[in-house]
Amino acid sequence: MAYIIETKNQVMTFSINRPHIRNAINNEVMEGFEELANRAREEDIRYVVITATGEQAFCSGGDLSVFHELKTEQQAWPMLSRMGEALYRIKTIPVPVIALVNGTAVGGGCEIATACDYRLVKSHAKCGFIQGTLAITSGWGGGTYLFETLKHDAALKMLSDARAYTATELFENGWASAIIEEDGDIEQFLASMNRVLPSVHRAYKEIAIRKWQETNLKQRVDQEIRECARLWAKEAHHQAVDRFLNKSKK
Repeated sequence: MAYIIETKNQVMTFSINRPHIRNAINNEVMEGFEELANRAREEDIRYVVITATGEQAFCSGGDLSVFHELKTEQQAWPMLSRMGEALYRIKTIPVPVIALVNGTAVGGGCEIATACDYRLVKSHAKCGFIQGTLAITSGWGGGTYLFETLKHDAALKMLSDARAYTATELFENGWASAIIEEDGDIEQFLASMNRVLPSVHRAYKEIAIRKWQETNLKQRVDQEIRECARLWAKEAHHQAVDRFLNKSKK
């Protein structure tokens, strides 16, 4: 199974389970995110945690060995918009959503973590919007979510750098909510929140959701995805992916 969903003590945990390929996203993982978005609205939970198996990678983004077959804007759009829709539904889950970043999160992996309310980052993890090195923009809504999360200059710099940031850099620019050493440290992060009724958490999350609705967040995400699909079709992108895949084979 490419993903695992478990609920324990009202915490629903979603784990990407493709450690052999750095937890890259394929169609099955997309199905898992869609299932998560539905179940999190149906079950009596307090929190959602998104993480991955292994210690090497949280998520390396889209599985290029699968998605490089998409050549045109019309071919890329369904994949990009499907994952974009899943991430928007995850962002608007009515309880706090926490990314437990257990390893490298780059490209689409960084977008997934950015869509969450909090990001707890292992000290060895490196995260970044490296899409620019492949001649495309973020394509699942992550760029839009980053501008919602950080100050304008910090967000624009992180996108424009197109490199992986260290955990310390991520904490300093505000992307990381905390740097952690062990998975159990999440309990310490939640300790104060656990003293507050879940109904209060839901009420505060609803305030955030109303703000996103009023500022047309979904429409802005769709525009981001459309631009990525346009750039996806360019020869510069296909050449960059070919170079990356050939380098990975060596």
